[in-house]
Amino acid sequence: MSADSKQPRPPSDDAGDAGGAATGDAHALLLSNARLADGRTVDVRLARGRIEAVGTAGSLSTAGSRVDLSGHLLLPAPAEPHAHADTALSADAPGPVSYAPEEVQRRATEAALLQLGHGATALRAHVRIGGVHALGPLEAVLQARRSLRGLADLTAVAVPRLLTGAAGADGLAMLRDAVKMGAGVVGGCPDLDPDPAGYVEAVLEVAAEHGVPVDLHTDGDDPARLARFAAMAGGLRPGVAIGPCAGLARLPEEVAGRAADRLAAAGVTVVCLPQGGCAGSGRRGAAPVRLLRSAGVRLAAGGGALRDAANPVGRGDPLEAAFLLASLGGLEPEEAYGAVSARAREAMGLPEVRVEAGFPAELVAVRGERLAGVLSLAYSRIVVHRGRVVARTSAVREYCDSAAALDLPRQAGRPEPGGPAAR
Repeated sequence: MSADSKQPRPPSDDAGDAGGAATGDAHALLLSNARLADGRTVDVRLARGRIEAVGTAGSLSTAGSRVDLSGHLLLPAPAEPHAHADTALSADAPGPVSYAPEEVQRRATEAALLQLGHGATALRAHVRIGGVHALGPLEAVLQARRSLRGLADLTAVAVPRLLTGAAGADGLAMLRDAVKMGAGVVGGCPDLDPDPAGYVEAVLEVAAEHGVPVDLHTDGDDPARLARFAAMAGGLRPGVAIGPCAGLARLPEEVAGRAADRLAAAGVTVVCLPQGGCAGSGRRGAAPVRLLRSAGVRLAAGGGALRDAANPVGRGDPLEAAFLLASLGGLEPEEAYGAVSARAREAMGLPEVRVEAGFPAELVAVRGERLAGVLSLAYSRIVVHRGRVVARTSAVREYCDSAAALDLPRQAGRPEPGGPAAR
């Protein structure tokens, strides 16, 4: 089997629309014969970046283009709440990671496109600031954001190294400058500061000054510290996310349960990383998702490191994260997918998406009939952002001629109409 992902291309026109009152918008898009998670097969018409209408298959028409989604499950698009754009795709670099602005911009753009191909139409990228590189990496990621406009929405999180004591004064000033420059979220790694509580207090102060959300890295292996973080962050809820909290899984269950109860009471979102760690956490493992969910914690899932030193094989695939939540974390497929879609969007402050009229047209179509099967074999995908197809991935599996003796199909899965040929 091989997969071929290419630059987005507009969907092919199809004159086969039938029935229904056609919209007058020539830029509208009709997704026909799409299967929904509830088992219905429907037509979905998109216009002006939103879902305009949903009807039974064959009931809608459009003056615009059409994509036949026969054989595909249509879902709200995933979002990526925890990426590292400045270090992405650097694992194979000969020598130290380059932070030259043009190199960071190139890696950040390529990483975002890879994740877009997986289905993530919105991304939150953590970017380290300070030190000899100052605000250079952030400026490069913001430039990547501008180049991605119309393809995916990228939000930068400013991540300072130190914020307390004499050494932290420069970091605090730089954090404020980062927000003025365009960072949409403030964050960092309080575990690495000599005064973790003071670090969180400084981040929350800047967030309150500028009215921006907070997203903090913590391993979560110190329950007293985690409880204090939760108490401090409660005033900003639901605008505070922490993660990956893998250390909770190393605590006695009773202790971890009490910490989870405090996080739930504070309204803090935990963004777990089932695919592995990231540069901001330093340790591998995954948060105890069933314990967190049973405590009522808001739980989202992200990809973390994408082929950098923290995880040289990281894929940044939201559907793989959902697969791991289901296969290893014990979540039901619907809940696992919700962690990378609805809950991830909620953690990022994005509007809710449903396959219903009036909702944003942020969608992904995956070859398959049911969600469990899609999470198991999520090969071919069509990604819709703001009402237009922005990425396609097609996969074909072929068997040799001797498979005919077993009365098996020689080919499973065909390229989508109008999409790039799989080979």
